[in-house]
Amino acid sequence: MPVNLQVKPKDSCKYDCISLGEVMLRLDPGEGRIKTARQFRAWEGGGEYNVSRGLRKCFGMNCAVVTAFADNEVGRLVEDFIMQGGVDVSLIKWFPYDGIGRNVRNGLNFTERGYGIRGAVGVSDRANTAASQLKKGDIDWDFIFGTLGSRWLHTGGIYAALSETTPEVVLEAVQAAKKYGTIVSYDLNYRPSLWKGIGGKEKAQEVNKEIAKYIDVMIGNEEDFTACLGFEVEGNDENLKELNLEGYRKMINEVVKTYPNFKVVATTLRTVKSATVNDWSAMCWADGQIYKAKDFKGLEIMDRVGGGDSFASGLVYGLMTTGDPEKAVNYGAAHGALAMTTPGDTSMASLKEVEKVMGGGGARVDR
Repeated sequence: MPVNLQVKPKDSCKYDCISLGEVMLRLDPGEGRIKTARQFRAWEGGGEYNVSRGLRKCFGMNCAVVTAFADNEVGRLVEDFIMQGGVDVSLIKWFPYDGIGRNVRNGLNFTERGYGIRGAVGVSDRANTAASQLKKGDIDWDFIFGTLGSRWLHTGGIYAALSETTPEVVLEAVQAAKKYGTIVSYDLNYRPSLWKGIGGKEKAQEVNKEIAKYIDVMIGNEEDFTACLGFEVEGNDENLKELNLEGYRKMINEVVKTYPNFKVVATTLRTVKSATVNDWSAMCWADGQIYKAKDFKGLEIMDRVGGGDSFASGLVYGLMTTGDPEKAVNYGAAHGALAMTTPGDTSMASLKEVEKVMGGGGARVDR
């Protein structure tokens, strides 16, 4: 049954989706370790941006990113990566660079993939970044949503955690989006390391509970809903993921009572067997019903970073194009699964491949 999101017509807006968030330069030691690396492969990545990147490259939608960079060679390198991904860079704000990054700089994210019993490791270096220094009034949201137009806005809890001012930027964005009839999705994406120095879970809840009042599609796993919004999943988490959805159903019923503005609530379901083998699935709630995606048992993973963002982009695509929450959650689960079979934050999958996996297609050679 279609969910009533009332997405604006495609021909009424310049963009299908805009993401608000920080984009960092990801430095990847490949199969090795950060602490012993002698060379790194460079990528771009950021939790909110990855969603628009996936919508553009895999699903063919017209997307842009609202972010900020220090205007130096590193910032221009990340911009070049974004352009290669097909995402519009015209809404990026550029800050003058002071020569050493005392006042403003660009974020770095060192990421190693993990293997077997050795988990993935991420080391971010993002203090004083341009995106974290954006403040209320820096972005002309009336121009973006009122003049240019966007059918969808995606942002999330990573960006909201970066500084004292970024929650105000998120609130300003989601309020403007609602003013102009743009659908808003938000990934809670709780990261303890980001909140640790600014008030921990208490601050995370203060910020996210206010933002949640303006969200149509809320995304997060059980830890996210607990840490960011204060809801608990009853029982043993691992058993719930493996055996039933009753704990999630009860939690979501409480969530939507508190936030009746939520039209869809979605979560990934992951059981970690090792860094390279996970059980993977997803579910979403819409109009009082729970929809479960296909299970990917024993999914072999090359790089798990960005799997949740690729789930989100598939979910958004499905909701925008079909309105069917069951199809949407399966687009999301399949896209997330495929994204984790390739390196980097962002998806290398195609719509054809996603729909093949959704239809039960296997890994035989295509020739």
